[in-house]
Amino acid sequence: MLRRVREVAETMATSPEPATARTAIIDIGSNSVRLVVYDGPRRIPFILFNEKVMAGLGASLARTGQIEPDAMERGLRAVARFAHLCREMKVAQVRCVATAAVRDATNGSTFIARTQALGLKVELLTGGQEAMGAAHGVLSGIPGADGIVGDLGGGSLELARVRDGAVHQTVSLPLGVLRLPQIRAKGPKALERMLARMLDKAGWPIEPGLPLYMVGGSWRALARFDMQRTNFPLPVVHQYEMPAKRAEQLTRIVSHVGKSRLKAIPAITGSRVPTLPDAAALLSVVVRQLKAGKLIVSAYGLREGLLFDDLPAPLRAHDPLLVAAEAEGEAQARFRGHGDMIERWIAPLFRDDDAVARRIRRAACLLADVSWRANPDFRAERGMEIALHSNWVGITVPERAMLAQALYSNFGGGTQVPAGLDRLASPAALKRAMLWGLAIRLGQRLSGGIEGPLIVSRLDRDGDVLELTLREEDGDLLGEAVERRLRQLAQAMNVQYRLRP
Repeated sequence: MLRRVREVAETMATSPEPATARTAIIDIGSNSVRLVVYDGPRRIPFILFNEKVMAGLGASLARTGQIEPDAMERGLRAVARFAHLCREMKVAQVRCVATAAVRDATNGSTFIARTQALGLKVELLTGGQEAMGAAHGVLSGIPGADGIVGDLGGGSLELARVRDGAVHQTVSLPLGVLRLPQIRAKGPKALERMLARMLDKAGWPIEPGLPLYMVGGSWRALARFDMQRTNFPLPVVHQYEMPAKRAEQLTRIVSHVGKSRLKAIPAITGSRVPTLPDAAALLSVVVRQLKAGKLIVSAYGLREGLLFDDLPAPLRAHDPLLVAAEAEGEAQARFRGHGDMIERWIAPLFRDDDAVARRIRRAACLLADVSWRANPDFRAERGMEIALHSNWVGITVPERAMLAQALYSNFGGGTQVPAGLDRLASPAALKRAMLWGLAIRLGQRLSGGIEGPLIVSRLDRDGDVLELTLREEDGDLLGEAVERRLRQLAQAMNVQYRLRP
């Protein structure tokens, strides 16, 4: 499948730039060392491989100022393995970056020298570069982000103000989760006083009510704990939202929850559990000091930001959801370009869709053929699962639910709303998406998935009548199955239907 995706990506309408060769990032952080290998469309590359080692390079930094020998050896073993894997995977470009622990440790230069002896060039990022990378990562995955990006790592906390697709201010603070225990040991208000002094010294402007975009493994783990605690029906952390007051609640709850319960949550790795109380405490302090309006989780951060920063401006402007949907749709579809044709064919029925709705409707059309290989009895469920659980970005939770409803109805789910979707989007939004799905389903039946029948036909609404019009010479394309799906769509729209001629 990936080979087909690569071939298709070179000619995609929403991503005309060809895909680059396979790339990888080795991220040497204060808490973990991670390798991610990417392939596919440059704007939204697919992850081929992802592995992390909790090396703890910064674990003793606040106490000794150094990377401890055992931690250094763990980190170097991880880097050596990752470098070897990159060679075996024939990765064309490996970017190796190091952040706060290596930057601040007195023996950080030793770690860099030993890493470079493995054949890797190490980029030692400044705090400003780290903040900029995290901000670009958020903008890559949430293009309309407007607020404060907070990236919590093991050795530092980076803040960045993002607005209108750009980064306007950054600051890097020595408040990583591995440093927090020593700070909090000085008293219950020590962390709050320290952050307040740091923000004042940096001249950071307070803009009450802005969202705080949460980046970093410890804060994402907190969000996953909240999802489990509230029985949230969608186990996808990207763009999960919480009210600002939830930070204080999580601080109290996490401090009283046993480690065994936290470790039992599948999405939280055991190595993250010890950091959660400190991560929650810092989140509460940040929310209070910045007067944040709400919390939004970003699955994208520094690594994705580094990739985004390397893109030319025209490619940055491409919609990440539509690029990914087209790549997936083309890889799975029976015929090339079918999603584009379906989208144009059903559009006259939905002239009153706003820009947000049109975007999700287009994504549904691009994915209109992704379930055709599935067992017919489970195609609707398969379409819904792709919409809900695939690694999409640039899509909110309600929009993901609308995409799921559209694909569910398209693949045979009819007018039914699957259990759980009603908790993610409004009834009106789901009804609209259901109509998209039924319209797509009609187009699929009429056309058989090919271009010709869509070109010689037109679907439109004339007052209270849904019309399907064909040229007289193409009238034999009609049949009982087509009329049945037209009738189903008309009934769902509460209108009559007419076939012309």
